[in-house]
Amino acid sequence: MKILIVEDEATLAKNLKKGFEENSFVVDLAYNGTDGLHQATHESYDIIILDIMLPQHDGLEILTRLRHDGIRTPVIFLTAKDSIEEKVNGLNSGADDYVIKPFSFHELLARVRVCLRRASHTTDVILKVNGLTLDPIVRKVFRDEKRVDLSPIEFSLLEYMMRHSGQVVTRTMISEHVWDSNFEGFSNVVDVHIAKLRIKIDKKHEKKLIHTVRGVGYVIEERD
Repeated sequence: MKILIVEDEATLAKNLKKGFEENSFVVDLAYNGTDGLHQATHESYDIIILDIMLPQHDGLEILTRLRHDGIRTPVIFLTAKDSIEEKVNGLNSGADDYVIKPFSFHELLARVRVCLRRASHTTDVILKVNGLTLDPIVRKVFRDEKRVDLSPIEFSLLEYMMRHSGQVVTRTMISEHVWDSNFEGFSNVVDVHIAKLRIKIDKKHEKKLIHTVRGVGYVIEERD
């Protein structure tokens, strides 16, 4: 899952990034309204955490633009504006939730997961390929009912491939969706993480699920 955090308090933004990455999310940061609006409209995110009081464009303006452009990505306002009127205004503008500063990170994480469950319609959220199961909300993976422990990057990589099961995904596609916007996609880092994922997912099983398409990329699927 990929999150955009638009927050002008740099220390808070970096702490949030660290917290979400420790919970297997991929995180992009923007420190002002202009950059936040650009990233939200030019990149694909599963959820956006948005401060209201931002330089250049405030959060309400950004959300209005997103909804006007047909972008339905869940948005959580994270703000010090704590009056009932301001909260109602934020929710009425199209926000999915409204969290007041100061806040508990664990509560914010729980609210993010609730929003993701709503967006995924709950019943369709669990991804399955043969005996491999991935739950993106609780961040757990099982192969033939046995838990598989993955690093945050490995989890995001597997999730992306399972969301495109049966489709060949190129190294460029993987790097754009699994790593943050600062990733330099010219090294062999994708291949290295695929190799690690294969060890954890396929090594102990006769039936392999992760396959190389030579000269193109990778695919996850059941083969005879």
